Amino acid sequence: MQEWIDNIKKCDSLEDLESLRIEILGKKGVLTAQFAKMKTIPNEEKKLFAANLNQQKTAITAALEDQKTLLLAKELEKELESEKIDVTKFEPSKNNGAYHPVASTLHQITSYFQNLNFSVEDGPLVEDDFHNFEALNLPAYHPARDMQDTFYCNDKMVLRTHTSPVQIRTMMKHKPPIRMVAPGAVFRKDFDITHTPMFHQIEGLVVENGDVVSFANLKFVMEEFLHHMFGDVNIRFRPSFFPFTEPSAEVDISCIFCKDEKTNKNKGCRVCSHTGWLEVLGCGIVDQNVFEAVGYENVSGYAFGLGIERFAMLIHKIGDLRSLFESDIRLLGQFR
Repeated sequence: MQEWIDNIKKCDSLEDLESLRIEILGKKGVLTAQFAKMKTIPNEEKKLFAANLNQQKTAITAALEDQKTLLLAKELEKELESEKIDVTKFEPSKNNGAYHPVASTLHQITSYFQNLNFSVEDGPLVEDDFHNFEALNLPAYHPARDMQDTFYCNDKMVLRTHTSPVQIRTMMKHKPPIRMVAPGAVFRKDFDITHTPMFHQIEGLVVENGDVVSFANLKFVMEEFLHHMFGDVNIRFRPSFFPFTEPSAEVDISCIFCKDEKTNKNKGCRVCSHTGWLEVLGCGIVDQNVFEAVGYENVSGYAFGLGIERFAMLIHKIGDLRSLFESDIRLLGQFR
């Protein structure tokens, strides 16, 4: 027995150990053969013989388990050694990631409105004519359709030109009250320093039962939002035209590039075309024709919309909109 235990301790691999186990305890093993002899041993010697064999089997089994545990530990140590990583070779300051400026701006905006109990809604990128135009008070041959520079898939399907169709889908699915924002990609045939064929918008909608929503409500929310995004800026509302709101307004903030900190006035610069003002979003009271298109009666509401890239450029002072889509590490690396 001691010879078998010594051989077990000499095994340096699990394969060798298993072979030795089979040689000793297998169906045709040495110890198994000894147990088979019991039927030929006289009854008076059988008890002592069986006790001796069981003692040997217990000792050998324990030695096999001990050696197996030892070999498994060595294998694990060897595997860990091969997979060891020298963390001192990494410099987190050079290899950590960051949000893209468009993504971080989008998150900042949606988080603000979610804190005001607005839901975040989504819709398809390819829209039908009804949701993208007709339900938004833009019937066929309406001259305002020319403002959209649309990508047409066919006569009835387009790449959405704004995220307003999500507002239509939400109103057709739910009854008032509604407080929602709809962020996402939109598409228009335009490409220059301030426009790209694909960009991101976020549009908001508030609808209440009865005639309770006024332009004053809209003005207050927009002013608080813009102060949250740009700090201490002056804000003005200019009358404008959007087919789906009436009255409508465009909202400007005082230029954040040429503000004189001492006088708190704007000197004028190339970015604001020397006016001292920057246009940032459009808004208005929802036109009743829009409510009729979705089957709403006796309701009131307001809507607003803005370009995410426009906000990102102003917040991070990026000069060319197209640089946001070029994946230039020299630019993106600044936003860690």
